[in-house]
Amino acid sequence: MTPALIVLGAGEEQVVLFREARRRGLPTIAVDMRADRPGIALADRFLQLSTTDHQAIAEALAGEEIAGVVSTAADTCLDSWHHLSEHFATPWRYPASAASVSMDKSAFHALAASVGVPVYRWAQSHDLAHLATTAAGFGLPLVVKPTDASGCRGVLRVDDLSELDAALHNAAVNSPSGQVIVEELVRGKDYTVNVFLAGGELALALITEKHIVPGPRFLIGGHVAPADLDPGVETALLADAHALCLAMGLTDGPANFDVIVAPDGTRYILEVGARMSGNGFPRLAHAVAGVDCVEALVSLAIGEPVELRRDRSEVARLHVLTSPLEEPGELVSVGDLSEVAKLPGVSDVDVFAAPGDVVQPFTEAGRKLGWLVVHAPTRAELEENLNGALEVLDLVVAPATVPV
Repeated sequence: MTPALIVLGAGEEQVVLFREARRRGLPTIAVDMRADRPGIALADRFLQLSTTDHQAIAEALAGEEIAGVVSTAADTCLDSWHHLSEHFATPWRYPASAASVSMDKSAFHALAASVGVPVYRWAQSHDLAHLATTAAGFGLPLVVKPTDASGCRGVLRVDDLSELDAALHNAAVNSPSGQVIVEELVRGKDYTVNVFLAGGELALALITEKHIVPGPRFLIGGHVAPADLDPGVETALLADAHALCLAMGLTDGPANFDVIVAPDGTRYILEVGARMSGNGFPRLAHAVAGVDCVEALVSLAIGEPVELRRDRSEVARLHVLTSPLEEPGELVSVGDLSEVAKLPGVSDVDVFAAPGDVVQPFTEAGRKLGWLVVHAPTRAELEENLNGALEVLDLVVAPATVPV
């Protein structure tokens, strides 16, 4: 029997991993707590287990030969990725130190300081009263978030100290460990630095301009790439990312860094996910540069040569599709995706819900309805392509007709 690939998670972001494995004729084992995830239909086997419970996963697959372990777009399973790749002695082993700094924001702050990356004020604790007292000395506004969650779950901006206690408790509820971190809000322009290392060197680097949805939650509405940056700042950001990857023991594989460049040019790196970015990033990378990050990741996991060749240079935008409502709604209609895909400049379009489905307000990353990726030679044409595609997509959400 051909050894199988373990895919941690079977959600929308992991679908590309199952498709790549199927293209290779590589059997897959999907692991997810939920039995309604879209990747399950593409998998050869399904284990309904938490991706964080590496012991249960190892026991369920005892004695089997495993080709590799992969995941993308989520930090919660990184510790399992490390333990399972070690347990099954896969060709590539996910490093424990990379999992640690991705899953614990205070560990990342310490790592950043150790390599000389500019730092800002923060405090982390189980003790919410202590955090409230400490944070009051930082000044406003503040950012409150779980130290070990992802997808903007439990993250809130605080503009008045009267909001602080509620934000701290909200973050604690969304933290698997109960740990909460409070940070001073760094002002500037938001970017994501995406890299893929091979043999300790940057085999791929793509910096995106990040569109943050207005409001207190710091949700990502999309990306434009490549970022319009001063060449000196771009070089410095890539050097920062490279140094941090090596410091966390990541010499091969993907990582993404959330970055703010202040008006004075200071580079603040907020956190790392030592895995590929979510929100359809592989589609964006392909639209910009023609590279296949998913193919590279699967090759790395199963011990095959990694290739990341650029074959084009365009400007591209990834637009996250969401419900426009602030309460649960119903997806009434959506245009013909095949017609949208034929439009000039459209690289990729995907909608995860169907007409009649109840859809939730966009209060966390997992509540996206899909994404649309467009490309063009110039930024002006990029906006034209996006607006034209959205018009044809004609995604309509109405208030839910039944209680949710």
